[in-house]
Amino acid sequence: MQKGIYGILKANFLISNDAFKNWRFIVFCTFLAIVMIAFSHSAERKVHSIAKLNNEVRELRSEFVEKRSELMKLKMESTLTAKMSNRGVKPSETPPYKIKIKITED
Repeated sequence: MQKGIYGILKANFLISNDAFKNWRFIVFCTFLAIVMIAFSHSAERKVHSIAKLNNEVRELRSEFVEKRSELMKLKMESTLTAKMSNRGVKPSETPPYKIKIKITED
């Protein structure tokens, strides 16, 4: 048991006669580790990008709601009446008449 651990610590498996198989396996494992790290970095980049876009969507949605409520306030009759009273325009006392045209066929 002690000889096996001592052999691993001295890296005898890398310099022995059948070391070529071991080196191929080590290079293969190293390549797989590099690929795994690259894919995890790519996935993290996408997650950060999605989070950033979600925050931007929330900000734009809140801005839209704010502008829509501001527009509704500006369209209210009381707001229009107050703004136009400065210019001397006031609401009509009599409602408008509906004009009906009768078409007669000869």
